[in-house]
Amino acid sequence: MIKVAVTGAAGRMGSGIIKKVTEQDDMEVVAAIEMPNTPLAGKDAGIQAGIDELGVEIVGSEKLEETLKSAKPDVLVDFTIAPAAVETIKTATACGVNIVVGTTGFTDEQMASNIQNVKDNNVGAVISSNMAIGVNVFFNTLKKLAPLLYDFDIEIIEAHHNQKKHAPSGTAMTAFEVIAESLNRDPEEVGVFGRKGLVGKRTPEEIGVHAIRGGDIVGDHTVMFVGDGERLEVKHQAHTREVFIAGVIRAIRYAPDAEKGIVSSMNDVLGLE
Repeated sequence: MIKVAVTGAAGRMGSGIIKKVTEQDDMEVVAAIEMPNTPLAGKDAGIQAGIDELGVEIVGSEKLEETLKSAKPDVLVDFTIAPAAVETIKTATACGVNIVVGTTGFTDEQMASNIQNVKDNNVGAVISSNMAIGVNVFFNTLKKLAPLLYDFDIEIIEAHHNQKKHAPSGTAMTAFEVIAESLNRDPEEVGVFGRKGLVGKRTPEEIGVHAIRGGDIVGDHTVMFVGDGERLEVKHQAHTREVFIAGVIRAIRYAPDAEKGIVSSMNDVLGLE
């Protein structure tokens, strides 16, 4: 039985993950963590998630270390915000807990800290900007297509709900990085994030990245490869957050036996090249 701790336990993703974990025959929720000094402290995580009582009380993150040492989870799942996730990863890895992280928006420095903590504490880790199974096939497809379409103009368009706080999305940035790497282009030199005013004609090497926000869009990502007289579009659309949670479940199963001390990706989880 895989023992699971969930941070952001009362959020949309956290609640969904708790619900899905309880549906698995080989998993159980043993800890539920929320923001520091949360008013939800003491409430049952199952009731908060809209399911039956689990007998697991929500605790504030100020008690994270104490909770992990007491509950002894095999895996901690984090879907929160980057600054909080960095501290959670530091604490969880120091406690020897494997991690599955779907939080996005990490700076380069924050991600370097995450990687170092995983290495120093020799735990299994899966960190991905998007855990939807289909979107990781999407990334894999872009990796293979980009070198074939090297002389096409490339534009990335992402759309999300009006509550999303950062842009571009982590998924769009991963797509951008996958394409740039596949084409041996420096992301710092070729990224163009939106356009306004007299920007001049498009350069052949640039990769455009554009963000749309509106309504309740769960997550749409389109990559356009535009040549003379033809256009190829590769698109992934998430219709429900369940697609992300399905990937999380696979990652939870993978993490305990993952290679220790390195950060694995969803490619590793799914066995993609």
